[in-house]
Amino acid sequence: MLTAKVKALLVTITQLLFVAWLHLVAILAMGSAIFPGILLIYYVWTHTFVYFIIFRVWLFCVSLVLAYFVYGFSLIFILGLLRIVLRLNLKEGEYQIASIGMMRWMFINALYTIVSITFMDFILLTPIAPLFFSLMGAKVGKNVQINSKICADLSLLEIGDNTVIGGHATVICHSFERNRLILRKIKIGKNVVIGLNSVVLAGAEIGDGAFITAGAVLGRNKQVEPHSVYAGVPAESTKERRERDKA
Repeated sequence: MLTAKVKALLVTITQLLFVAWLHLVAILAMGSAIFPGILLIYYVWTHTFVYFIIFRVWLFCVSLVLAYFVYGFSLIFILGLLRIVLRLNLKEGEYQIASIGMMRWMFINALYTIVSITFMDFILLTPIAPLFFSLMGAKVGKNVQINSKICADLSLLEIGDNTVIGGHATVICHSFERNRLILRKIKIGKNVVIGLNSVVLAGAEIGDGAFITAGAVLGRNKQVEPHSVYAGVPAESTKERRERDKA
């Protein structure tokens, strides 16, 4: 029988090895993404000897910036391809801490985090953001506007046509309770507005045409009626609040 200390040590070693593996994947993915940009920089520097030094340095600086954008777009497609090939989709359920299911969740979100930290600010409010969400497993409708990178568990996220996710809104399909990771889908209907700095938690379902106001916190498993307005912390229907205040 293993003692509690030995078990704790084994868990720690397993976690360290897993983190090391995550870092290795990140190194390989980011290195592969930046490779075309480095080739571009090398080409510019080695083929501009005949130019004046000031112009040559300017071209080099431009190629550096261009290489960064080549890196960003390459990274998006590399990670999307990796998710598709490895079938890295999350499933609703409950998982113990340090379980295989939790490690899978960590790995999938780590892929998203790489882009979120290093490049995503440049693709918000562009068609590239919904494309990236789709590549990471989200179901995204037409003409969706995404202005927040504080999202997670994208393969459990559904976003309908013409929906807007406002600046710095938080949309996460997981929660932690009593040493368990709980994953639940979030379904956002068509023509929905998720306001600035609002929070949408796991299991929420938002009907078509609904409006989650700025700063509202929509709790777990909350059902939002179509064409309603939800505000406050915790978020509740403004119509129901007015009726309650009149009573």
